[in-house]
Formats: sequence, C-alpha cells, structure tokens
Amino acid sequence: MRKVVIDMQNYLFSDAIAKVLKSYDSDFFIEMSDTPDKTAELCRVIQPHILMMEITGQALWSLKERLAICREVRRYAPNCKFIFTVDEKANAETAKKVVECKKTGLIDCFIYNTISSSYMTAVLDSL
Repeated sequence: MRKVVIDMQNYLFSDAIAKVLKSYDSDFFIEMSDTPDKTAELCRVIQPHILMMEITGQALWSLKERLAICREVRRYAPNCKFIFTVDEKANAETAKKVVECKKTGLIDCFIYNTISSSYMTAVLDSL
C-alpha cells in the first residue's frame, strides 16, 4: 500500500485528487492534512511514501513554509517523496521558484494545477 498525504489550501481540489488516485489504483491510501501546522506530525505517524502540498501566495501555504515542512518530515520519514503543486498561471514567479526547488533537489517532483488527472496519477504512480 502506497501512503499519500495531501495538504492543500483548496479542499475541493484536494478531495478531487484523492478520489482520482483511489479510482486509479486502490493501492493508494490517502490521508488529508487538516492544516499545514499538522502536516509534519501526520507524516510522522503515517510514514507516507508521498507528501503532496499546494504552494500559494498565502502565508501558511507559501514556498518557504512548505520547504520547512519538508525539512521536518525528512527527519521522520526519510524516504518520503515531496511533490509541490502550483498554479503556474496565477503564480508564475512562484512556479519558477518551485522548478528551481526540483532542480536543486529540495523536492522530488512538481506538477502544475492545470494538468490532467491522468497525467497526475501517472506521475504519482512513477514515484
């Protein structure tokens, strides 16, 4: 069973992702984080294979805050893969910074919020 923790500002979006993943492969066990301040602890308990987090311009979901969560989760779950989602059209500058995070190895993958659900599931399945 592959465990995935999803932490997104937009609950509708995160719920849709969870449903798509479960319908794609029942081997995915999805857990939603209620708030960013609970994500690291949830990961400590669950030991996920993947942590997917949305990056926005708002403080709790900012790139800086998300990278801090990644550093903390790495202590508890060193094999966890980190995926950031970002709206490349609404947050073009942030999207560029997310790409740099991938290039420098701070995260394992990123996806734009505008991709298809089939592409997203294929990306997660490949991790």
